[in-house]
Amino acid sequence: MRRVVCPGSFDPVTNGHLDIIGRASSLYDEVYVAIGFNRSKRSGLFDVEERVEMIEEVTAHYGNVKVEAFEGLLVDFCRRRGIPAIIKGLRAVTDFDYELQMAQMNYGLTEVETLFVATNPLYSFLSSSLIKEVATYGGDVSGYLPPTVLQRLTERLDAK
Repeated sequence: MRRVVCPGSFDPVTNGHLDIIGRASSLYDEVYVAIGFNRSKRSGLFDVEERVEMIEEVTAHYGNVKVEAFEGLLVDFCRRRGIPAIIKGLRAVTDFDYELQMAQMNYGLTEVETLFVATNPLYSFLSSSLIKEVATYGGDVSGYLPPTVLQRLTERLDAK
């Protein structure tokens, strides 16, 4: 069984995230989407349970994607599940510098490999933070989120 993990905060999950998850699902038997969180911090627009629900909903059609929240080191998450590799999407050269350092640390800790996938150019500028900022000021982000995620985002921002 070939397994890989796609980690992130996914607040909220974007079409860019889904592009990487979908591509990984065609290459691996099981793809774990690992949502990192820190119990002592209340950060993010959506709580971790909501993020799990949204990602489960928008990845259900793949059939080989599992979604879990985790706290602590990603390599510990991987070790407990027998996952030998991490997959990360790279949007630009600036992502590579940080991600390379993380990959080297993760390999040094547990020999978990990190694979880098070039992001689809349609999503090369996309981040959850940018989506939230644009949506907060009334910008149209409908092309960058799955419809159900867009609906939740709109409802959350309207409630503020």
